[in-house]
Amino acid sequence: MELPVSGQVTVLLRAWSAGRTEALDKLVPLVYNELHKIARGYMRRQRPGQTLQTTALANEAYLRLVGAQDLDWKDRAHFFAVAAQMMRRILVDATRMRCAAKRQADRLRITFSEQLPVRADEDIGLLALDDALSALAKRDARKARVVELRYFGGLSVEETAEVLKISPQSILRDWKLSKSWLARELSRNHRDEF
Repeated sequence: MELPVSGQVTVLLRAWSAGRTEALDKLVPLVYNELHKIARGYMRRQRPGQTLQTTALANEAYLRLVGAQDLDWKDRAHFFAVAAQMMRRILVDATRMRCAAKRQADRLRITFSEQLPVRADEDIGLLALDDALSALAKRDARKARVVELRYFGGLSVEETAEVLKISPQSILRDWKLSKSWLARELSRNHRDEF
């Protein structure tokens, strides 16, 4: 009897964790489309003109996952939770590099305008969200994981509940409270900038 795909993924992840490298060859076709789907969800939220493409994000996450040492993969849900976290880090790192490059370029410009150079910059929004999410993690790690899995990872309520091993009702409650807390934190920090 053939295992369902999620069962096959779990078996292959455990075999790979145990050192069987041939399991990775069988695992790739089963997980790559899902990695690409998660990456597409991330990229949908990015500003137009983003230089990082969906496939590049999925590939970079895959390479980091394969290169991760000493990870004891529990199951499919654990794998995709780690993948979502890696994609968040990749996007935040790319955004930080892009902002640093902009700051370097801005240093070369000399302007004599009396107006403040204020512009809506979505890169700053992603960085502010990342900072707020890190602050939330210090207060309540589970709520921060719910946001990371749902918003960044694109996981459903049921999938998030499976990863965190709590009820879907708890996920919905954490999601609602987290969104409110993050909105308040982001608006407070935005007011502090001006």
